[in-house]
Amino acid sequence: MRKTHRPRRLVVGDQCWLWTVRHRHPACREVLSLRREGSREVLRIVFRPGPGRFVPDGFLHSGAVMDDRRRSLNLHEPGVVRKLLDAAVGDASLPMGAPLERSRERGRTEGSGERGELAATAGARARELDGWPLFDAVVGSGPAPPSPRRLTP
Repeated sequence: MRKTHRPRRLVVGDQCWLWTVRHRHPACREVLSLRREGSREVLRIVFRPGPGRFVPDGFLHSGAVMDDRRRSLNLHEPGVVRKLLDAAVGDASLPMGAPLERSRERGRTEGSGERGELAATAGARARELDGWPLFDAVVGSGPAPPSPRRLTP
């Protein structure tokens, strides 16, 4: 079983991205943080609840975001993260930054936050995006999935 608080790696072409998913309070929200390896800039894709928009609050599992048409995404799935990243690139929201310095101790990159969170370091920038327009781009505007059928004996 993997440790859930460590950043995960996503390789896109010749670039490697580090990403985490967190549920934050107050103002309940689900946050997908992405940072290109060697960069100080963090892209935060934030999903806040609202009319017809749902985040985990006891009803949904961790990392789930859903709309009132029952279309959902699981932010813990690398394929979903890749699609959201591609959608953010299409919006020119991709963070570009200076490389981080490598620590000589254990070869770790400086600047990772507590418990593996992709925290912004001194001099670093964080860009925050509303995740719902990206959600719509990823899931499309197709029909809602069919209702589950009840089996009768």
